[in-house]
Parts: sequence; C-alpha cells; structure tokens
Amino acid sequence: MSRSVEGFSKWTKEEKIAWVAKNYTHQPDNSIELIKNYWNSDEQLQQLHDEFIENTISNYYLPLGIAPNFLIDGTYYAIPMAIEESSVVAAASKAAKYWSTRGGFTTEILGTEKIGQVHFLYPGEKEKLTDFFNSIKEQLVKDCKPLTANMEKRGGGLSSIELKDKTHDLQHYYQLHCTFETADAMGANFINSCLEQLSKTLEREAINHHIDVEVVMSILSNYVPNCIVRAKVSCPIDELGEIASVPPREFAKKMIQAVSIAKASPYRAVTHNKGIMNGIDAVVIATGNDFRAIEAAAHAYASKDGQYSSLSHAEINGDQFSFWMDIPLAVGTVGGLTKLHPLVKLALEILQNPSAKDLMRIIAVAGLAQNFAAVKSLVTTGIQQGHMKMHLLNILNQLGATVKEKELLSEEFKNKTVSFSNVSKALIKLRS
Repeated sequence: MSRSVEGFSKWTKEEKIAWVAKNYTHQPDNSIELIKNYWNSDEQLQQLHDEFIENTISNYYLPLGIAPNFLIDGTYYAIPMAIEESSVVAAASKAAKYWSTRGGFTTEILGTEKIGQVHFLYPGEKEKLTDFFNSIKEQLVKDCKPLTANMEKRGGGLSSIELKDKTHDLQHYYQLHCTFETADAMGANFINSCLEQLSKTLEREAINHHIDVEVVMSILSNYVPNCIVRAKVSCPIDELGEIASVPPREFAKKMIQAVSIAKASPYRAVTHNKGIMNGIDAVVIATGNDFRAIEAAAHAYASKDGQYSSLSHAEINGDQFSFWMDIPLAVGTVGGLTKLHPLVKLALEILQNPSAKDLMRIIAVAGLAQNFAAVKSLVTTGIQQGHMKMHLLNILNQLGATVKEKELLSEEFKNKTVSFSNVSKALIKLRS
C-alpha cells in the first residue's frame, strides 16, 4: 500500500491523525487515543497551539521546573526551565544557592549587535563594484526606512552596511554585510525583511548602472559574535569551603584543571559545553526563544580561535577564585511566542518581565550555574552519583512501580549505586 499523500495540509486534524495512525503505527486505536490525551481540554487554548506550526496533531509536553535562589547583579530570581533531562534543574538550583552566599552572579552586556547578509555574485573588477556600492549606499539605507522607522523609535534599526570581498573563499562571491540593533525583539523577521529590501535595491541599481550583479540570497546570520553577555562568579578561595572532603584551594585548582582540559581537548569541550547548554536551552525554551539559533551561535563561538574549546574559564588571581563565561545570546522578550504562548508569558512574568538585555543576563547565568555544578561534581564525587539519584524515578516509572514501591526504593537507594539493573533487581525482590 502506498503511503504517499496529496493535500495533507488541507485535511482536518482528525483526518490527519487517522491517516498517520493507520499507516505508521502498530496499534492505530491506541495511537489515536494517546494523541488525543495530550490535547488541551480548553478548545480555544488548543486551537492557539494548533496554529503555532503546520499539520499539528497534538501537543508535546516538556516538564517546566523552577530553579530558585539565583542572585544576579543584586536581584533574586526564580528561573523557569523547560527540559526533560533529570538533575539539570536540581544542579542549577544547588549552584545558585551556593553562590547566593558568596556574592551571587555578576553580568555584563558586551554587545547587542546582530548580523544579516545579502549574498551575491559579481564577475567584474572589484574597484568598479566598490565605486558602485559607495554611490548607492545612501539609497540602500533610504529604501529600508519604511521598515526601520518603528524599530528606530525603540532604539534599534539598521546600523551599518559594508561591502565584503569573499572571492578568496568562492569565485565572484561578495556580500553586503549588515549590522542591526533590534531592541527587545529577537528581530529575525525584521532583519530578513530589511535584507530582502536591500537585495531589491541592489538589483535595481545594478541594472541602472550596468553592473553585472546576481543576488543569490538574503538572510540573517545566527552567528552573533558581537551580541555577547558575560556571566561571572568570584570569591576568596577560603570562602569556597570544603566540598566533598576536598579543601578549598585544592578544589579551586581542580576546577581550573578541568576547564583547561576542556580548552585543550575538543572531545571534552563538546560535553563541557553541552552542560552549559543544558542550563541555557532550558530557559530559552521556557521563554519562547529559538534554542536552535542559540546552540548554533554558541558552538560557532566556541570555535572562533580555530579549535573547538571551552566556553567557560576559571582562574586563581592571588587569593581570589573566578569562574566566568562569555557567550553570544540573541534573544527577545517581544514578538514571536512571547505574546502568544500562555506559559511563555507566565515564565517572563516570573522573571519580572525582563528586557532582552536582562534576559540575556539571566540565560547566561543559568548556563554558568549548570556548568559550575557539573564540573564541581566531576572533580569531587563524580557526575553519576547525583545524576543517577535524580534518574531513579525515571527508571522506576519505566518498570511500572507503584507509588508505595517508589517511596520504599527511593529510601533504599539513598546510599546505593543507582543503575537500571540494580533498581530492577530491587523491585523484583520487593515484590517477591
């Protein structure tokens, strides 16, 4: 039987579900029931979710947790985190509590510039193209004014346009390299609209000036090396306290060694930075921002010096221990899902309705806290002790444990090694 389909997008949701269940699941009736179990009982709210994307059949839930006790630049925050991985929220909360008694987290916005490019081909002499670009630069800006006017009122807009010669990378390849400020918006639609207008002006003026220009595409870049926030914690070494029987100075040295290894080894750096993104992505998702763009930018930034490396840094300066991170974060608090998704609106309210800059600070701190917690565990007790304790409930749920069985086995495994095999055996023994 053929499983291809015509006009799928025009079918009703019920028809789509029935077709998918019949053709792609082993138990169609059970699959349909499962899909519908995740519908919201509020029809208006469900329709809102249905209209976020195309061909919607149901909702896909992630747990929304709260990590409290984050002292950031003198203000306490409870940070919403949407994530499925156990121990992330607990680790972030623990790190937040730890640093709240040692001065908390400090942050600094190092830049908010975003980038977009018009990519085009030109086979002629560079000097002629440069003269042409200089002659139409004012017109390029002028033609964008209807698009930039409202953004300019909010302190943003089109900041600059440069002609970039990329012919050493690709034959005949040039760019209009544009920078933007987008205030509290992430700004993707604004930037792309401006770029498409710039490409139209470029093509029109090229025809008028008899310049052989072929526009290939116009698109923003998610690499934003000048949209950077720094998050940092610092305290006298003696104030670190003894951690898992490790004296403060030895602990500080172990932290620095661990970060140095992540700087030297890309294999370690990827996992090290993944830990940072555990914290960052969870807040980005909870606040309705684009975690794919954030991930791509962060990993590109980690490679900016020619080798993939640690995003975080640690040092001892005299008697002071410092742990910090610079990271690109292009986020928004207006537009997109921020005004549509009810839980996104609530998450931003919990964060005290931050500006885009404030949200950059909060997200960066969540990443740094998660990284500190992970590295601290690695150089002291090991990562599995805490992680597997948090994973215990997931294992028990997989094994179909009852509420009472969960209570008894959670108590039993307080001082035992958690593994699927050990928990399974303990559950069998308990039931027997």
